[in-house]
Formats: sequence, C-alpha cells, structure tokens
Amino acid sequence: MTQTVPVPHGLPMERNAGPFAPPREITRLREARPVSPMLFPDGHEGWLVTGYDAVRKLMADTRFSSRQDIGIVHVPYETPGMPAATEPSPQIPGLFIAMDPPDHTRLRRKLTGAFTVKRMKQLEEHIIEITERQLDEMARLTPPVDLVKAFALPVPSLVICELLGVPYADRETFQVNSAQFLVKDQTLEEKMAAFGAMNTYLAELVTRKRAEPGDDLLSDLARHDDLSIEELVGIAFLLLLAGHETTANMLALGTFALLEHPDQLAELRADPDLVPDAVEELMRYLSVADIFYRYATDDIELGGETIGKGSTVVVSLLAANRDPQRFAEPDTLDVHRKARGLVSFGHGIHQCLGQQLARIEMRAGFAGLLRRFPTLALAIPADEVKLRTDMNIYGVHELPVTWTAR
Repeated sequence: MTQTVPVPHGLPMERNAGPFAPPREITRLREARPVSPMLFPDGHEGWLVTGYDAVRKLMADTRFSSRQDIGIVHVPYETPGMPAATEPSPQIPGLFIAMDPPDHTRLRRKLTGAFTVKRMKQLEEHIIEITERQLDEMARLTPPVDLVKAFALPVPSLVICELLGVPYADRETFQVNSAQFLVKDQTLEEKMAAFGAMNTYLAELVTRKRAEPGDDLLSDLARHDDLSIEELVGIAFLLLLAGHETTANMLALGTFALLEHPDQLAELRADPDLVPDAVEELMRYLSVADIFYRYATDDIELGGETIGKGSTVVVSLLAANRDPQRFAEPDTLDVHRKARGLVSFGHGIHQCLGQQLARIEMRAGFAGLLRRFPTLALAIPADEVKLRTDMNIYGVHELPVTWTAR
C-alpha cells in the first residue's frame, strides 16, 4: 500500500493555468497520485480523487454516501466567514441529490418519466423556437452586449420555467437568490438566507399547484399525495437551480472558449453538423460543475488506496475529464472529438436527470448563435472577462460581445 503523505494545502482552486484549464496543482496531483490524501484546515485527513477511472468507480459505489447529515463537512479551502469544519447538516426534504437509497430512489423515480430521452426529443422543436426568439431579441440590441444577460441566461431560464410551471416574470427572485446560494466565500447565514428566500417563494408556488394543478412538471408532482409540501419544495429548488445555472454557464463559457479558439470556431461554422459533438467536447473541456463531495461509510479500496470509514472525499470532474489515460490530448479543444464517457453529468445513481434537456438547449443555443451572428467577437480583451472563480458553478459573470450589423 502506498505511504500516506497528506497534501499540505487542501484543495487547489486557483485557475492559474488559464480560464479554461484546471488548476495546475490539480493536474500535477492527478499525474502523481489520482487518489491522493489531502489535509483539511481543521486537521481532518480526507481524499481528493482526480483520475478518470477512480472517479467513475467512486461515483458508482453507493458506499460513498452523498448525505450531508451523517458526517462533518470539512471545508477544503480557507473561506472567509466559514469555519474549517461544520456540524453535520440536517437532511433537506426533497433534495435527492444529497440522499442515498432508498430515499433517493423513491424521489428520483417520480421524475424519471418527465426526463426521458423520448419526452425531451418531443420538446426539442419548442426549445429551438424559444432559442430563436431570444436570438431575435439579442439581434435588436446595439452591440456591445453582455451575452450572459442577453442570451445565455434567458434561454435555459425560459425553458426550465415553462417545464416546471414557474412564472418567468418571477425570474429576478430565483436568479438572484440561486446565484447568491452558489457564492463560495460567504457566511453560512448569507447562504441560508438565499436558500430560505427561494424556499419561501417555491413553497407558495407548489401549494398553489397542489390546490389548482396545471399542465407542468411541478403540478404533476403535486398530484402525488405521498410527497409532502417540504419535499415538493426541495425537488423544485433542485430542478430550478440546476435547470438554469449549469446550462447558462456552459453557453456563455462555451462561447468564450470558441471565440478564443478561432480555428475550432471556423470549423464549426463551416459544418453545423459538428454541433452535437462540439457540445460534448465543450462539456468535457470546461466541466463547469466540477467539485463534488462524498462520505465513506466503510473502509473502501480505490485506486490502490484504502479510504477509511468516515473520510470526506472530494471529487474533481474537471480533472477526470482532462485525464490523458482516458482522452487523447485532453487539454486540446477539438470539436471533431467523439468525447464519449465524459463525467460532466456525473455517473452512477446521481447522474444528472436533466442531461438530455441540457444537451438539446446547448445544441440549439450554439447552432443558433453561430448561424445568426457570423461576425460575433469579444468586445473586450480576453483577460478582462470576469470569471466565476468565486462561484460553485464555473463560468463567466459577463461576456461582452459585439458583431457587425447586416
């Protein structure tokens, strides 16, 4: 067995190798030791998993728990206003991403029918219509414009609002609070205030849907008498947050990446049939939802290491998606790559429920944007783009772009 030498600095988070690359220290650790011990600020020794094979194996093993109420959550980097470790968090009703079977199974099963490939395919034409309408709105603006505000955020927000039955007119409420919820450097009180504001809004919404259900996903769920209002709120929170934040950041950061790789952008413009492969490659290359946590409920062997029962395990999906053992020349953006097997949507029982919806939105978004704005360009130098290094989902805060009017 390999001798344990803890990493002395916790989780490397600084994007010091460029806006699209993993932190250099993460890459070095993956090359040296894909399952490596790390020392948390409170002295707890946990583990960082960066290798592709180890990440897949871990995420498929339910002995690595997703629950936050059975062990101490050790903050892996120094965060102002946050303790190095906190007491176990109470389980939030309905938040099945932080549950294990059988609770996870019971809740997720009620949603699988709504997110089947067939049902998502039926929505594709409507999603394209929503995308084109938003492109029409953007085309009426005078450049430069912020692509996040004009396009990347509205498209997935419109889609998820319509799917769930959330009034789009209320977007300020949930967009502001969901963004605040994802800020890294904040106190627990600030985070829970944002969470509480969203919950108050969603509790009123699902209560109305239980009394007067409509033709939407939350109404369908509200018809299940065995789901409490609290569980409905937790499910709605998760779907609304994940349904617009991840795709919005992929659309904006993906556009930034393409503009910074003009050869790849030119090939994509020349052959729109490449868009589906390009979407998979951008998800692999960027991995905007990177860091996840698990808790070992037993002594478990992984990648030649023994992870002790009670250990906190940090998983880097970005590092796994850049593993040269799985992907040739992984740090090269290649829209021709058949990037199959990527872990951007996770793996195992917690694999993202809405992944097909996200793919359809991104295919429609990138295809429409490149077709409608053939001269799209950054309106500021690339090194002035404000990166979301302060957020738990990576991306850009703003992406000022310009184009030549026809």
